[in-house]
Amino acid sequence: MVRFGEEHYSLDFLKDKGFVRARCRVCGEFFWSVDKDREVCGEAPCEAYSFIGKPPTTKKYTLEEMRDSFLGFFERNGHEVIEPYPVVPRWRRDLYLVSASIVDFQPHVTSGAVEPPANPLVISQPCIRLVDIDKVGLTFGRHLTIFEMGGAHAFNTAQRKVYWKDTTVALCHKFLSELGLRDEQVVYKEGVWSGGGNAGPCFEVIVGGLEIATLVFMSYRTLDGELIELPVRTVDTGYGMERFTWLSVGTPSSFEAIYQGIASRISKYIDAPKIDRDILEKYSRFSAWITPSSASSLREVREKAAQLAGISIAEILPDLERLEKYYALLDHTKSIIFILSEGVVPSNSKVGYLARLLIRKSQRLLKQLGAEEHLVQIAEEQLNYWGRWFPKLLEMREEVLELIEHEVSKFSDTVNRGLAHLERELMAIKSSGAAISTDFLVRMYDEKGLTPDIVSEAASKIGLPVSIPGNIHELVAEMHGAANPQEEQVDERLVVVERQLKDVPPTKKKYYEYPYEGKFESRVLSVGDNYVVLEETLFYAEGGGQVGDVGLIHHSNGTCRVIDTQPINSVIVHFVDGPLPNVGETVKCEVDIERRLSIMRHHTATHILIGALRRVLGKHAWQMGAKKEADYARLDISHYKSLTMEEIEKIEQVANSVVARRLPVEVKWMSKSEAEKKFGFTIYQGGEAPLGMLRLIIIPDWDAEACGGLHCQNTAEVGLIKILGVDKIQDGVIRLTFAAGPAALSHIQSKLRDYHEKYRKTDEELSRLRLLAGKILEDAPKEINKSIASLTSKVGSEVVESYSEVFYKPIARLWLSLKSYQKEEVIKGIRLIFDVSSISDELYLRTLAISISILSEPTAILLIGRGKERNIVALYVNNQCEKRGASLEKLASRLENEANISWAKKDNAYIGYTTFRDFGKMFSTIKSFLESLSS
Repeated sequence: MVRFGEEHYSLDFLKDKGFVRARCRVCGEFFWSVDKDREVCGEAPCEAYSFIGKPPTTKKYTLEEMRDSFLGFFERNGHEVIEPYPVVPRWRRDLYLVSASIVDFQPHVTSGAVEPPANPLVISQPCIRLVDIDKVGLTFGRHLTIFEMGGAHAFNTAQRKVYWKDTTVALCHKFLSELGLRDEQVVYKEGVWSGGGNAGPCFEVIVGGLEIATLVFMSYRTLDGELIELPVRTVDTGYGMERFTWLSVGTPSSFEAIYQGIASRISKYIDAPKIDRDILEKYSRFSAWITPSSASSLREVREKAAQLAGISIAEILPDLERLEKYYALLDHTKSIIFILSEGVVPSNSKVGYLARLLIRKSQRLLKQLGAEEHLVQIAEEQLNYWGRWFPKLLEMREEVLELIEHEVSKFSDTVNRGLAHLERELMAIKSSGAAISTDFLVRMYDEKGLTPDIVSEAASKIGLPVSIPGNIHELVAEMHGAANPQEEQVDERLVVVERQLKDVPPTKKKYYEYPYEGKFESRVLSVGDNYVVLEETLFYAEGGGQVGDVGLIHHSNGTCRVIDTQPINSVIVHFVDGPLPNVGETVKCEVDIERRLSIMRHHTATHILIGALRRVLGKHAWQMGAKKEADYARLDISHYKSLTMEEIEKIEQVANSVVARRLPVEVKWMSKSEAEKKFGFTIYQGGEAPLGMLRLIIIPDWDAEACGGLHCQNTAEVGLIKILGVDKIQDGVIRLTFAAGPAALSHIQSKLRDYHEKYRKTDEELSRLRLLAGKILEDAPKEINKSIASLTSKVGSEVVESYSEVFYKPIARLWLSLKSYQKEEVIKGIRLIFDVSSISDELYLRTLAISISILSEPTAILLIGRGKERNIVALYVNNQCEKRGASLEKLASRLENEANISWAKKDNAYIGYTTFRDFGKMFSTIKSFLESLSS
């Protein structure tokens, strides 16, 4: 761990004010105080809270008043007040939630890449941290998932020094003085801050046992254990608005201070338990001790706090536990509305998972409080209350409530489905004599949505003891709490080529100036085994979901085809096939301009569709991914349920109305701060923007996004926009496949040809089936096999097989609708159905397999019929599954190698025979292949 010496903390301001340095005899950390006899740092649990019942400020504040006092103080002292940023930092891909005010300015401002929106500035930023979620309520407000961080920030560069340590501490001390705090009540505790590869010394500001602010001096980056000075020295101060408010009122918990204006509204649904005020105050002074750990249980730390307070924990425990749940519920429901108001859809991944975690935990808390049907109403009260200061909450009010209602209903269904699975697993644990582990509890929560108390209830019915760790939700949140920028697949070609381009100068990008031109000349700067680098280029390099250009390069050694164009840092690399040019020669190049124009149409159509989707479905519809190619494009959006045909048609109508209006498509370069102020944070629909100036694509009064792609000059150039398909690719994410202009016409014509051919074949087939069905219906339905044998003797097995669905289709439909198969899993958005039966009839199994063709979602099926000497295997995938890359041939090949199956393809299904009997392994083989597919 990085440590800083005394010289980093020995400030003239502190010494002039009479502060002296001492070392805490409890925690061993250094601190500064005017009390020369002070032996402890003052921070709980080194000493108890002294402000409970005796607030040290001259007046009591509400949270709103404290926020206004803080912002007003720093504004009077030369800081510009900045509006709070969203709690979901879509300008960064390494974080899911804003955890501190400095996040608003990382990495763009703190790295020196862009100017800050003001310097110095002050902000009251809502922040959400789930790292201590299980401590919320237990510690009476020391831990919260949502809080406002008052951030006073200054960014010092070589060109401009704003202020540094002495002024930072002086401003803090002045603010404390204006609140009525005396010098002897304030302690500055030395500390170290580190995060995101940066580090610096800091002071923790302690009053009455409570840390109310942290003053960080971000001046270094860490590299291999060494400290390297940053070009921008950042003053990163965090003032806890809720803690300041709590300090000013001296209530037993901070929740009484934070939610005093909404408590009466919540009481319509839940009554807060009443505990004798005197007892509660005594206990709360030692609530900082309530931090369960691996070494001590919640019961042990509660007893210790009660002993220190001189009270009996047994007398208040039932009401105390209920009060703690009530506090946690207030906190969690506030977090929920702030997250969902930013367009987050609860799901099984990324920030959507964290929203789901909070909703499900709140729902369980409500059940324990006897009010499980009131989550939506409590959220509505929170929206109405906090919306007075955060208008975005009211703008998204109806969508937030609908999302919560949908998620609560879904949670109930999830629990019901998961209980049967849980019972089987618990019986297996009991049979083995093993204990229920923490890993098991986390897995049940993560995979099945079953909270620890649900597991505990089920386990108690069969006599299995369960020990639920005090940080179980923190463990689950930790699994999903940090974004992983490395999730993207690495193109190995680029890794190899990058090493060879160290001395190659940046490529001049001409495609932004001349997007409609395809022919040009340029000098060759570098040549590799399969690539060419030019001095300047019109070939667009892949980025922002838009594929790279292709075309031709004519040179002295012949002509090579450009098969892909990729950026490597500031160099554009043209991957080629064919003879290579010489370094230094001037070559003639041709971009495939028709392909380029089609991609441009699809890119502009994507921006048009995003605007349409947000207007039809709601503002929660955020872009989650996109791909623009010549023949079609796809757009992934966050949405919590499947689209209806009416919604799809409405989206098309709205989008094509924008095309018809011939709106200009403007390209503007702006600073990050200017763009955010003018257009809001929806400019980050495409995700994290590059450092420096932002290139904005603006369709007036419709859409504005940071985007590096090529676009049409106006919306009319896009032509007809036609949605070709809509699929739910994962929980909370819908994929739209679409085409624009001539590509859309081509798809429509192809569909019409397919429909005409299918209609012709269907009409002929129906005529034949009517005759055959008449004969079959004369026989008893229960004697199907006898009927098949009889018909076989009359017309031959080939004829019978060609109409097998007449015999088995009703059974197959019933089998599929009732889900009579043994197992079903969803892998990467693909349903995998698996069944083993004692019926080894090829015709029967094949008909069952083919029945999934009627399903709209991507589906694969593996059926096994056990025989005496060998087993029959049926394998089939529907068209949607094929489009996802899971072809029938690939699956069959995997199984053939694994189980030694000899295949025959019949009616687009694979039928095979094998003596292999590890059916679970066969299922795992298919599952592993599906897991390897890209999302």
